[in-house]
Amino acid sequence: MPVDNVRHIPHQPADEDGPEQYDAERYVLGGCMHQPKQIPTIRGILNRTDFALPAHELIWDVLGHLYDQGEPVNPIALRIELEKRQELRRAGGLGYVAQLGNYGGDPDYYAQEVRRRADLRSEAELGRRIVQQATAPDAEPGRAVTFIDDYLKRQSERAAGRSGDPADALLAELLDATSLDNMPALEPLVGDLLHLDSLARIIGPSGHMKSFVTIDLAGHVGTGMKWHGHYVRQGTVVYLVAEGARGIRKRVRAWEKHYGMKMDNVLFLPRPVQAMGPEWDTLIEAMRRLQPQMIVIDTQARVSVGVEENSNTEVGVVIERIEELRRATEACVLVIHHTGHVGEHGRGASSAKGALQSELHVSKKGDNAKNIVVTVKVGKQKDDEESGDIQFGLKVITLDGEAKPDGRPVTSVVLESLDHRPADEVKGTPEWLVRVLDRAQVPLTWGSPRVIKWCTEYKIQMRKDKIEEAVRIRKRRDSFDEARDARNDLPPNLPRDLGSDLPRDQGGSSEEPSETPRSDLPPNPGGPPGDVPPRPPSPRPASKAGGGTEGDPGEQGNTGPLCTICDRPMNPDWANRGYNTHLGCDPATGSHPDRPDHGHGTDQHHGAA
Repeated sequence: MPVDNVRHIPHQPADEDGPEQYDAERYVLGGCMHQPKQIPTIRGILNRTDFALPAHELIWDVLGHLYDQGEPVNPIALRIELEKRQELRRAGGLGYVAQLGNYGGDPDYYAQEVRRRADLRSEAELGRRIVQQATAPDAEPGRAVTFIDDYLKRQSERAAGRSGDPADALLAELLDATSLDNMPALEPLVGDLLHLDSLARIIGPSGHMKSFVTIDLAGHVGTGMKWHGHYVRQGTVVYLVAEGARGIRKRVRAWEKHYGMKMDNVLFLPRPVQAMGPEWDTLIEAMRRLQPQMIVIDTQARVSVGVEENSNTEVGVVIERIEELRRATEACVLVIHHTGHVGEHGRGASSAKGALQSELHVSKKGDNAKNIVVTVKVGKQKDDEESGDIQFGLKVITLDGEAKPDGRPVTSVVLESLDHRPADEVKGTPEWLVRVLDRAQVPLTWGSPRVIKWCTEYKIQMRKDKIEEAVRIRKRRDSFDEARDARNDLPPNLPRDLGSDLPRDQGGSSEEPSETPRSDLPPNPGGPPGDVPPRPPSPRPASKAGGGTEGDPGEQGNTGPLCTICDRPMNPDWANRGYNTHLGCDPATGSHPDRPDHGHGTDQHHGAA
């Protein structure tokens, strides 16, 4: 009897990317164990890199070593050699090595299949590189063709090495000086500092902002923003937070608030994966499928627990494991590492430095966020000229909607470049208006209607949507220390006609300092440097009762009482109604006697009235 209320689960076909895909490789390895004399023939068909799984590359190397030494080639001998090298776990463990002995058959036949799939992967990679080159910001017609020429030449050389003689296969891989021009150059990821398909390292003493610098790099690569003036190639970033995982959220949220955008395309794995453990191969396979542009390992010590870091031999094995990750993904693998007691070199064995394409040294001076300077020094660039130091200050960011148990705000910090000045904004863009509003100290709390009114008063002609975008940019920014040096952050060649568009001195309260910071912007076009205009009053429409800033009778020779905010004459009728400020000067209270907060200066004005 049919069961109608049972949901039938459709048959799931075998995953093409699953274990079955690698059966041909297993048959090659198992077949060579049963027929060792076939190993020279297989060497003429395959290179070690034709194996898709790093574990199979390792096993193939060990099988070849046993054969060359005249030793038995079987699962037991293979296991003993792997244990001697302390690489049995890398090869999949005892059970996996023993299981390979069950794969018999014709290794020559399956080697052809492994080679075919390797060629298909090479073609797919060729297509990816062509697309990346053709869609790069500096793309030029014809440059991607060199990839095709290089691919065809390599295929021809490899075909010539299929004679079955391993020496012929090795000779086919030799390149002459002309062929070197076809080798792809390093592709920049972050300026001249970091490159794709390379191993890089950030070193520095503990607590010297290494992770903050790395998070900043990751955020810029993920979003595609320039890194403080340096070119950035956008791509996916994977961050292994093996150390300090609990603090990563605050740092990311602070970065997002500072830049007003989500840290897109950055993925975090909040635990360590041991480089010497079997899970590292799982990580390699996962990253091979994801194909990120950048992989961060924070820190080297946390992914190599149990390794004697002063041993060049043991550290060399760790670096080779990290290199396997790089080769599988062609990403920039960026490792964070602590320095030793001296503070100038990476802690432990020195063998790691030879494998690095780039090494950045991070240090800080200062005792609080206001005076700390973080310096990034380029300690090594294998193929490029070492650039100068890069320096950053810190900006404190208050996280919205978060507080500590005692009520204090939750804060973090972000980096602000001390070397790079933003490019001059084009007049009329939202970014340009943001600068103008900052220059005039227009409050960050003003909404679009107020800012539109303000622009109209000072003859700044812009479309409404651009003004609204400028308001959104300002509101996204942190206001914790917005006033800090805002007036001195103007572009060096700000248009001189801007002076006539900025508000003039509108007066101020009696508590305003008599001296204000100087600016290189003259009060009139072509004039000498003058004082920065103070914060302008609210541009609310003038009231018929005389409480506005525009058309106020008190400004036209009126001898009425003075406003307690701006010390300018008020409309007598307005003062007789009990107000002691212009409505535009104090829109929050209006200082009306009927209001409970009324009282400051009212007696004086009642007497005057």
